[in-house]
Amino acid sequence: MSSLPSSPPTAPTDAPPTAVEPEFSLRKIAIPAFGPSLLFGLGEGAILPIVPLMARDLGASVSMAAFIVTLISLGSLLNNVPASLITMRWGERGAIIAAGLWSALGMCLSVFTHQLVFFAAGCFMVGMSQAVYNLARQSYLTEAVPPLYRARALSTLGGVMRIGMFIGPFLAAGAIHLFGVSAAFAVGIAGVLGAAAIGARLPDLATPTLPPGQTAPGPVSFGSILRDHRVVFLTLGLGILLVSAVRSSRQAVIPLWADHLALAPAAASLIYGLSGGVEMLLFYPAGRVMDLKGRRWVAVPSMVTIGVAMLLMPLTTGMTSLLIAAMAVGIGNGIGSGLIMTLGADHAPRFGRAYFLGVWRFLSDVGGTSGPALLSALIATVSLSGGIAVTGLLALLAALLLGLWIPPRTPPRP
Repeated sequence: MSSLPSSPPTAPTDAPPTAVEPEFSLRKIAIPAFGPSLLFGLGEGAILPIVPLMARDLGASVSMAAFIVTLISLGSLLNNVPASLITMRWGERGAIIAAGLWSALGMCLSVFTHQLVFFAAGCFMVGMSQAVYNLARQSYLTEAVPPLYRARALSTLGGVMRIGMFIGPFLAAGAIHLFGVSAAFAVGIAGVLGAAAIGARLPDLATPTLPPGQTAPGPVSFGSILRDHRVVFLTLGLGILLVSAVRSSRQAVIPLWADHLALAPAAASLIYGLSGGVEMLLFYPAGRVMDLKGRRWVAVPSMVTIGVAMLLMPLTTGMTSLLIAAMAVGIGNGIGSGLIMTLGADHAPRFGRAYFLGVWRFLSDVGGTSGPALLSALIATVSLSGGIAVTGLLALLAALLLGLWIPPRTPPRP
């Protein structure tokens, strides 16, 4: 049973096991493990900016178009638990292939329909596939990568996905210029189908074995995972929920405050883009620090940096000062790349791993959905600066909780 220690270990029992760790190189699994993430991110990034525009063309109001965009996130949130069942039934490779095919089917439904309800259903299907794919790729690398390299592998996984989502809109823009708005979905379909094709090359995982003298655990079910790991879910899981809430809120905070300062849309886009660019540069160093020093060395500084930057952002008065605050947010989020996936992998049991990660991703998605909703409510009832300040305080609270509940070092699973 995986549980969170009530007090820090007295000795670094999980020091990097260099003497017994098998030879391993991330390059050996780079294409089959990270290639699908690049293409899946590219496919989703290509369609996201176009979804509200096509919804409007089909007769949706502005609020309805925004809700249809939200359906992608809701599809992921509501399907994390079913995704764990799919992964347990078909295995990680089968789940990755199914996710790519299901996402392509959803995009086809959206682009070839003339009915708003079917367009919305297609977007929801894209979100469903996102849940299955994200869980399957995390589960696969949790088992395939030795603990000494785990954070680097999962940080790279998240970083490659971000790179794909960064490239996708540019490819879609070129396709739209040549063939029209619906061509963005053609780019998206090609991306997710390519992810499924490369995912089919993933080598099978070995069946988990037990050391001599240990007996196999009893039947593992979703209920037994919830029961046996409730301490982790109620403590560290709460910290992860806050991390996701802060991360998702930051995407709205920067453009909203830029608008409050009456900056030109081009200036706001530049600030947002530079902040996102910093994030993409830091994912591998972040994973290396987590592997060599421990998870706390990244988790706490990441949230403190974002929290302080958010608290200072309402004090900015122009483009330069806002750019500095936004870059600090980007640095904080960048050094936390892969944190949520790594902590989930650290505590996931070998037997029933997909069930555990399904709950873990559900907690993360709840935070990701509730963060912007809380920010919106605070802006409506208090003020924009007050909402940003509360988001900063939530980041500092997340840093405190993670500092309390993450062990000084995370023991590698035997």
